[in-house]
Amino acid sequence: MKKKEKSLGKLKAVDFFCGAGGITYGFSLAGIKVLAGIDIDAECKETYELNNPHSEFIHVDINKLKAPAFRKRIGIEKNDESLVFIGCSPCQYWTRINTQKAKSTETKNLLKEFRRFVDYFKPGFIVIENVPGLSKRKKESKLEDFLVYLEENEYAYTHGIINANDYGVPQKRKRFILIASRVLKSINLPEPQKNPSLVVKNFIGVWNGFPKIEAGHKDDSSFQHTAAMLSEKNILRLNKTSPDGGNRWSWKDDPYLQINAYKGKDHIFRDVYGRMYWNKPAPTITTKFIRTSNGRFSHPEEHRGLSLREGAVLQTFPKNYVFRGSNIDSIAKQIGNAVPPELSRRIGETLVKEFKDAYI
Repeated sequence: MKKKEKSLGKLKAVDFFCGAGGITYGFSLAGIKVLAGIDIDAECKETYELNNPHSEFIHVDINKLKAPAFRKRIGIEKNDESLVFIGCSPCQYWTRINTQKAKSTETKNLLKEFRRFVDYFKPGFIVIENVPGLSKRKKESKLEDFLVYLEENEYAYTHGIINANDYGVPQKRKRFILIASRVLKSINLPEPQKNPSLVVKNFIGVWNGFPKIEAGHKDDSSFQHTAAMLSEKNILRLNKTSPDGGNRWSWKDDPYLQINAYKGKDHIFRDVYGRMYWNKPAPTITTKFIRTSNGRFSHPEEHRGLSLREGAVLQTFPKNYVFRGSNIDSIAKQIGNAVPPELSRRIGETLVKEFKDAYI
């Protein structure tokens, strides 16, 4: 017996700030039809369209996008209870360490722009993913206002800070997740599942199909096992860095290799120039994961940083997901900014289940 006297069919979604398509891909695996992805970064267009051929990429600045014109373009209607709006906006401004604060300020209030579309369309479901800083500074980030808006418009919602490692991702990747619905009286986040196998050795390495390569290796195939160049000094540093979790302490007493900023300050930024551990989850894959100087992004034993494909696999993109960009840094940015597809799939499956339960 149905709880409501109507059937709404499958869920469909619009992916605001879609980037390379991590959440679009994951939602599609969950059985949700993603109608369109919207992003200001034209570099993402080819990547998105190659891997998500049934979803339209719309290259536009959301600040300049008008809701009525958008409605006409993709054919969505107001008050559609089967419609999901996904708002995973760029998070640079709200990260714990932000060295480009001025540059990232333009992304500060994207939640406010997203709310403009929510207010116009009143979708059945809303999903937001961002860094924990969005929640910890909720007044400045406009999250506090957004939560009040949800309550005033009778959306049930839940939110929390999760670690993607509890959701099928081999990373220590903490994220703020919010799921809201005006269809349901209550809604839940996906259930966390501890899995000790979600560690680096089970995703990269020669036994997982990653041939040994050197720094600067360029892979023109679709596998994209490409690694960034390293200076001669940084290669010497890696040669002296212990395998499987070693860090810059291995060469702190070498006057040629030691970095002036860290002399006598070995306790700060301990992960910089560090190697990953084989038997631990990777650190958060950021937009700079190909650079050994930006964190613990050195290969556990090879004398190089992570390759593009290694970063993508640690983000749970499948090995046949093809990335396109003007250079290696552009592609790394797409990979690091993405919502991991496996986390996305589990969020999507939660929506599908709860939506079906409400109507069956």
